[in-house]
Amino acid sequence: MNKFVILALAGALSNAYAADTDKAAYDAAKDKATADYKAAKAQCKSLKGNAEDVCIEEAKVARARAEADAVAQHKAGDTRDYRKAREHVAKAEYDLAKEKCDDQSGNAKKACKLDAKAARDAALADAKRADPTPTIGERTAAAVDTTRDRTTAAVDTARDRTATTADTTRDHAVAATNTAANTAANTARNTTAAAGDAMSDTMITTKVKADLAADPGVKAMDVHVETVKGVVMLSGFVPSKAEADKAVQLARGVKGVTEVKSSIQVKNK
Repeated sequence: MNKFVILALAGALSNAYAADTDKAAYDAAKDKATADYKAAKAQCKSLKGNAEDVCIEEAKVARARAEADAVAQHKAGDTRDYRKAREHVAKAEYDLAKEKCDDQSGNAKKACKLDAKAARDAALADAKRADPTPTIGERTAAAVDTTRDRTTAAVDTARDRTATTADTTRDHAVAATNTAANTAANTARNTTAAAGDAMSDTMITTKVKADLAADPGVKAMDVHVETVKGVVMLSGFVPSKAEADKAVQLARGVKGVTEVKSSIQVKNK
């Protein structure tokens, strides 16, 4: 057989084997993301009210990030799938942010949701750079969204002018603009963060919340929990120093926690 034909066949077989290997690795990574999500969601059942809803949305964000990471690692060059994965992450993070906004009220809640929407829009715009060609459906949806947003903005502006003073309106606009800019910048920087770290922090946060909810000496809803790279940050207001100390003790007992920082304050009686 001709030497060049043999080399061509060998190259084709090598490429086919590499493709099969990448697909298997991608499928395995996606299955792991699903399994981790189910485990994290199960931990949320011990929470109540909006704390449970936030916990579930955090698990969804972790799954979306893990799936996006799988696409980036094992489907390199597939810009369409990578764009969809990043859009999925942006939408999951938006749903989580809205759930967290429900813990607030009034103007603070409204500003929170505006910030969340600005962050989502920035993330979606960044995702489209991976595959900038818009579909007909996207062009139609964009036109509809623009019309709806303009109508909503007009209604909100009229309501704000009636309900608030000129100073409050100006301060809110400045705060919303600054927060939106900071949120968009942070979202862009964190897009490529390792999915494994995100999942680990989410699992730690979930376990700490579950332990707080299970301990009769702590009111879980009084304590806010966040985890960044294994460092657990506790905040909120509790009736006694004993409860604050107990929350710190429980957090330190969770596997994977490297440090506990507490800014819990005792309520004045």
